[in-house]
Amino acid sequence: MFFTNNFLGMDFLWWIFWFAILVWIFLVPYDIPGQRNRKRSAIHILQERFAKGAIDLKEYERNKKILERDKMVPS
Repeated sequence: MFFTNNFLGMDFLWWIFWFAILVWIFLVPYDIPGQRNRKRSAIHILQERFAKGAIDLKEYERNKKILERDKMVPS
């Protein structure tokens, strides 16, 4: 009546299964919807704001020049 092959009531294969599930949850690719987002560059954020109409063309061009001057945008 001794349970020598059970690990806290679960067989060893179940522990591997749950460990694999946890690893998969935390190591999934970033581009799956509903998961963590990749960090966007400053120029991409600026382009999104311009596309949404939050800033006008004059402000977009001024900010883009600043970013390029500071070498935040690869040439």
